[in-house]
Parts: sequence; structure tokens; C-alpha cells
Amino acid sequence: MEELVVHVLTEYGYLLYPLITAWTFVEGETVVIVTGVLASEGRFNISVELLALAALTGSFFGDQLYYYIGRKYGAPLLKRWPSLSGRIDWAFDTVNRSPAIFILSFRWIYGVRNVAPFIVGIAGVPRVKYLVLNFIAATIWAHSFAWGGYFMGRKLEEWLGESKWFVLGGFIVFMIAFGVFGAMRGRSQSAAAKPVEEPADPAQ
Repeated sequence: MEELVVHVLTEYGYLLYPLITAWTFVEGETVVIVTGVLASEGRFNISVELLALAALTGSFFGDQLYYYIGRKYGAPLLKRWPSLSGRIDWAFDTVNRSPAIFILSFRWIYGVRNVAPFIVGIAGVPRVKYLVLNFIAATIWAHSFAWGGYFMGRKLEEWLGESKWFVLGGFIVFMIAFGVFGAMRGRSQSAAAKPVEEPADPAQ
């Protein structure tokens, strides 16, 4: 992740913020944290506020899209995540009881983050209400990770010097491995949940 961001900054610096926007449209906070850490070093001309704005834009519009997909295509979408059935049930219960709290917090809840906008759309939360709350939540989320990465980089530089990237690299590898393991586990559970078709009777 660090090498990708550094390469973009070195060769195509003007593409940094569009890249952050595109990345956060489909993915989470890792690239925001790494870029925030790079901003703390002063090697590159990175604005933390523009970083937060790019992350906010990608996250906001991504979750708006997923919300509308949920409204249009409904519950059949959730069959793609059979391993998350327990968490999905919990999310539906929570959004029905406290939609505002759920929308403001789902970006921070591991396990339902990726499916939450679909659930909110399926649950029928009004469009304007979701738009406003989603914007507030995306703003808090983007600034938290952009500035969090920045201040974390400053502190790690004080404590570890250049060795800080070993710590961050280990953290990123762990998160990727954890995500891959979760995806593989979900696929295996999905395959196990599929009914086994009985062979046709040759006599028929």
C-alpha cells in the first residue's frame, strides 16, 4: 500500500486525490491511513484536508449507490452473504429501532460495514434522511482516519523513526490476511449451505 501511494505521489502526484476517491468508493480506510502517515513526513505535498475531502467523497457516493441498489433490488441481494445471516438480522433489528444511530455508526462496525447501506435501503429509510445522515457519517469517518493517520505517523516517527513502516506494513498485511480469510470462510460456508442435488434416477 505504501509503495503504491508513494509511486502515485512521485510519478502522478495530481492523481492522488482522485485515486483516494475511487479507492474509498469501493473499499475502506487503509489507504486513507497510509496517506495520512505519508503526509506527516513532509516528503510530499499532501493536504490532510484534501485527503479527508477525497475520502469523504468516495465513501459518501459509494454508500449512496449501495443504498439505492438495496432499495431497488431488495432482500435477494443479501443471499450473497449467507455467512453473515446473524449479523444481517442484527443490523435489520438495529436499523428498524434506531436508524439514525445505525447510519452514523455502521462504518465503524466490523462485519456489517460492506452490507449496511444495502440493509438501510431494503429497510426503507427515507432518501433524504439517509442522504443527510450518510454525509455526516462520511465526514466524521474521513476526517478521523485522515487526521488519525497523520498524528499516528507523527507519533510513530518520534518513537520508531524509519522503523515505523515495518509496524504499519505488518498492520496492513494483517488486515489484508484477515480480510482474505474472512472472504474464504464466507465462500466455504456459502458452498456448504447449498443443497446437494440428488443424481437423476437412470430408470426414469
